[in-house]
Amino acid sequence: MLYHLFEYLNNAGIDFPGAGLMQYISFRAILCSIVAIFTSMFAGKKIIAWLRKKQIGESIRDLGLEGQLQKKGTPTMGGIIILLSILVPILLFGDLTNTNTLLLIGTTVWLGTLGFLDDYIKVFKHNKEGLNGKYKIAAQVALGLAVGLTLYLTARGGESYSRTTIPFFKGNEFDYKWLIPFSGQFVRALQGGLYVLVITIIITACSNGTNLTDGMDGLAAGVSAIVGATLGVLAYVSGHAGFAEYLNIMYLPDSGEVSVFVCCFVGALLGFLWYNAFPAQVFMGDTGSLALGGIIGVMAILIRKELLLPILCGIFLVESLSVIVQRFWFKYTKKKTGTGVRVFRMSPLHHHYQKENPDAVIQHPEGIQPENKIVVRFWIVSILLAVITIVTLKIR
Repeated sequence: MLYHLFEYLNNAGIDFPGAGLMQYISFRAILCSIVAIFTSMFAGKKIIAWLRKKQIGESIRDLGLEGQLQKKGTPTMGGIIILLSILVPILLFGDLTNTNTLLLIGTTVWLGTLGFLDDYIKVFKHNKEGLNGKYKIAAQVALGLAVGLTLYLTARGGESYSRTTIPFFKGNEFDYKWLIPFSGQFVRALQGGLYVLVITIIITACSNGTNLTDGMDGLAAGVSAIVGATLGVLAYVSGHAGFAEYLNIMYLPDSGEVSVFVCCFVGALLGFLWYNAFPAQVFMGDTGSLALGGIIGVMAILIRKELLLPILCGIFLVESLSVIVQRFWFKYTKKKTGTGVRVFRMSPLHHHYQKENPDAVIQHPEGIQPENKIVVRFWIVSILLAVITIVTLKIR
């Protein structure tokens, strides 16, 4: 809103001090990060107090995890803090006529609402299962379809929507149209349909991957902040003609606005970590975790870096795979032998390092680890993956 106000004053010839600074993406990005951090820290304190007053606390089942029962009663639904801290600065300093900005705001509100409904059912309806999984997937798929169709229909000439970045290959570009190398009346529609399908899968996978990673104090928030900061760097260089030419990467003029949103995203998470770091004073709940993954997926898609996500979001990928492998192997061995065998001590993977289970196939040589040590190690791995992701732009 302030961005558009100052733009109006500028166009009207009104010489308002500092109005010209709003034209610079770097200046607005810095403002967004500062406002997001302070909004998260100051609003967070009041929201946590309100959650405690309403007795919106986490219900804990005893799974034999170290320090688990100490978390009982800790306020949940703290994702409200993150969502508010993202939306306030982007509405103030973002370009609300930019399609990328509108898609990211829509993603934040849509998945934030979905997560809120899930938490509401768990907390107020006392249903530990929360919102039916089918409804969650349906809402995530609907978002993916909306994002994919928007990018497909708004592409100039229908040519630019399908190009993306692929790591390690010469030219560093891939076109989804190459997957359907035919000609004919309906081929473009088929190519567009394939593109939308891929986008839908990516957004759904990212949202659920982050949701599974949210199981320790500061884990999901810290990893998401690292991933977001990396996407911010990629968005900025992709939207800067000079950097894009120097790095020989795809130039995307509109991606600069994504970097503004990224600063809101990272700032909100850093402010949230003030309260969520070990020992946590609040949990983000599904209100935050479902939204974070979806936002990451959409940001990567908008800057044409979605094929880098398996590297950049390696933590989320491994966490998801650990759950899939654990469930599949347990059901398979139970069907074959009558006794289910677990690959990990417990899944998702971060809980594997917290629990003693001598029957698991994989054991950790160091035994049970303190929660804060596990979280910091996951952060370190995430930083290494972020560095590798950026390096892939030149390794071809």
